Amino acid sequence: MQYPITGTQILGYSESATGNNTFQTLNPQTNAPTPWKFSEATQSEIDRAMELAAGAFSVYRDLSGLRRAEFLRAIADILEEHKEDLVLVYTQESGLPEGRARGELGRTTGQLRAFANVAESSSWMEARIDTAQPDRTPVPKPDIRKCMRPLGPVVVFGASNFPFAFSTAGGDTASALAVGCPVVVKGHPMHAGTSEAVGRCIQTAARKTNMPDGVFSQLQGSGMELGAALVTHPLTKAVGFTGSRGGGLALERLGAERREPIPVFAEMGSINPVVVMPSATQSEKGWAKAYAQSVTLGAGQFCTNPGLVLGIKGQGWTAFSETLAAEVNTVGASCMLHPKMAENYQDLRMDFLRQDGVTQLTAAQEENGAAYSSGAVAKVNALDFRANESLRREVFGPFTLLVTCEDTEDLIRTLSTLEGQLTASFLGSEKEMQSNPEVLDLLSEKSGRILVNGVPTGVEVCPSMQHGGPFPATTDSRFTSVGTDSVKRWVRPIAFQNLPHGLLPQALRNENPLGILRLVNGVWTADAV
Repeated sequence: MQYPITGTQILGYSESATGNNTFQTLNPQTNAPTPWKFSEATQSEIDRAMELAAGAFSVYRDLSGLRRAEFLRAIADILEEHKEDLVLVYTQESGLPEGRARGELGRTTGQLRAFANVAESSSWMEARIDTAQPDRTPVPKPDIRKCMRPLGPVVVFGASNFPFAFSTAGGDTASALAVGCPVVVKGHPMHAGTSEAVGRCIQTAARKTNMPDGVFSQLQGSGMELGAALVTHPLTKAVGFTGSRGGGLALERLGAERREPIPVFAEMGSINPVVVMPSATQSEKGWAKAYAQSVTLGAGQFCTNPGLVLGIKGQGWTAFSETLAAEVNTVGASCMLHPKMAENYQDLRMDFLRQDGVTQLTAAQEENGAAYSSGAVAKVNALDFRANESLRREVFGPFTLLVTCEDTEDLIRTLSTLEGQLTASFLGSEKEMQSNPEVLDLLSEKSGRILVNGVPTGVEVCPSMQHGGPFPATTDSRFTSVGTDSVKRWVRPIAFQNLPHGLLPQALRNENPLGILRLVNGVWTADAV
């Protein structure tokens, strides 16, 4: 392996392992520990990482977009150069198949290059210029110019279910680096080796492109103490998190209770309701089979997993439900990310099946191996569902609950009880959509992304993507954690009034040296002022 896994902290261009406590990761396929030991980060190492990040910020924020783009592209290139080693570590720690690892790595490098383009274009600065009108009466108008400015050091929490794409070099890290914010990553303890291997690629890229020392650091820890220390550290300016509701809300509270409160952008999961109209239940449409594949994809360990499917009582809905259950039965048990995750899934699945009115449609399957779990489909009528708030919980795993509604009015009453979601899906014809505008309105109110005749698993990385939704799907529904708009989490606006021209940021200078589109006196233009 090009970068041997040492278990040390990555502190800018240096390494450290001053702590006495260590931990190991687990291979969920074998339920045996991996060969590496990782040092738990100490307070002095946390302080050092944040001090380096703060020092790097004073330099990194002023680098040109071209320089930051060069850095991001170098990370992507080096990840690809070492992909065989990275995939090997990934599969050992996650239990996920090699094909998934390679696909996720491709998404990660694609994100990095997309954010390199954002950095290069400087479009994220959103320049606004209103020139002075000294002769205006009764009061002269001053020269006012506004653009976005990076917040400062960002702490990123690695996600358990995406060791590449939502972790060390994932979207949070790439988007923060694109706009001039140094990053300190808290590696996820389930895939600490993968995190270290990726982190060393970033460290190499930083050296290769002459970035300031401290533009990237990574700390490891198996408990909650490290995360809390990073969120409350006085040099931290913002936090990105993907994980459970409990974890996200705990971090948000810590951020809000600081002497200087900071934003914590937490994506906390969702049950992603699916509305199945009568026309979509026809067998030739194939939606039952497609949703069985979506429910069980990656052992159901996606934040966009369709955990709730609602339909209207009738022969078509009954056939759809039976086919969906039968297709899930054929999948068999799959390896989850960790034995504890499998245990939590199985406990929650059993709890759902014990609730009043809930009936299991899938057959019980043998689950050999501590981390292995099988998919499950259950059904309940809408009245019982509305009466039982516990049935609206997220089940992190290959489980979905089917809700039978008496009619469209019953469907609307049931949708009204749901919390905020990342996604909502509508299966049906255009005529059915036009005939039921209340359904689409409710889905729009409850979610951040609506899919029509599709499955929610699979998130396209593009400018128009919204991966965020009303609480409790995320802590702030105005932002996304996927797509190029995710950079907006790490910047703030600043206005300059009557500042001498030579002191203005390049984005606001008359000659427009960056060549970007700007709003000048109410008109969009790339011309000089």
